[in-house]
Amino acid sequence: MITLDTTASRAAAGSRERKRRRGLIVSVIVGSIIVHLIALALFGLWVVAEYFKEPEATFTVRKTLRIPPPPPQHRMNMARHEAMTPKPSFTDKLVSTRPVEFALPDLPKVDLDQMLPLDPSELISDQVASLVGAAGFGSGLGSGLSGGGGTGSGISFFGIRAEGERIVLLFDVSSSVVNKANAMGVPLTRIREETMSLIDGLPVTSRFSMIQFTQNYKPFNRELLAATDPNKAAARSWVENEWVESGTMSGGSVVSNPRGLAAVLELAFAMQPDLVFLISDASFQWRVGGGISDIPYRDLTNQIRDLQAGLPRPAVIHLIGFQAGDEDRGEWRRIVRRYDGEFREIKG
Repeated sequence: MITLDTTASRAAAGSRERKRRRGLIVSVIVGSIIVHLIALALFGLWVVAEYFKEPEATFTVRKTLRIPPPPPQHRMNMARHEAMTPKPSFTDKLVSTRPVEFALPDLPKVDLDQMLPLDPSELISDQVASLVGAAGFGSGLGSGLSGGGGTGSGISFFGIRAEGERIVLLFDVSSSVVNKANAMGVPLTRIREETMSLIDGLPVTSRFSMIQFTQNYKPFNRELLAATDPNKAAARSWVENEWVESGTMSGGSVVSNPRGLAAVLELAFAMQPDLVFLISDASFQWRVGGGISDIPYRDLTNQIRDLQAGLPRPAVIHLIGFQAGDEDRGEWRRIVRRYDGEFREIKG
């Protein structure tokens, strides 16, 4: 009996323990559900409150992009470009395809020369007016010089026609040139006459000067003079009284010069010429270094190139030669052709 009671009591105690655990689990579950429901209700209330809550004021700055207007200079350039645009031209003409009962009279013939404006230089003096027209100086050695006529800049010297308003004449009067010129039948006396004819025929728009040289040199003037009547008279007087024909040069106006043609070219190009006439036998020496020797053509060519670079525009160089050697003739032909000049050799 005692054993059965003990077993029954144990069974009852186990049953109660199971109930207690089941009740505890149910309580935990129910409590968790209640807590979640409460949290869900609170969250719903917060959401509803946020919906009805007025939004806070916010301030934002937005960047505005603006294209600046073009400056006035751009508009001016555009207007200038439009003004330069060629305007349309209409070349269509009305042409009749059948004859009409009347005809227009022929246009009268008008002398257009009388309608041209007068050249102001023609009104300077009667002497200037006498140069206008077909007056000239001939051509070559037989007839003197053929000038450009009028107030133009065209001249001719020993058959070489040239254009220029700033003229320099360079005369080599060394003994070798004197002998060769005499042998060709063109003595320095004849060259002097041709020079005076050239001076007389220079238009008033010209400026000129002259230099005679052996090794030393003697200039008529160190600057170009206008071809006025007083200056022409002074030049003729200089040619008549200072002209050298003996092959040697001396006197108070003579400049000592060991560099020969090199120094003469420097003086000539300092006058800013646009036309240079050189009369010589095309053989030039100097005394650089003590003894006399030929001027190297490399030095001469480089010097002329540098002198030409100092001018507003290169001067035209013409050479009139007497009995030039083969090498000298070839070198000088290359030099003068480089500057649009001519090599003319007088052969009697």
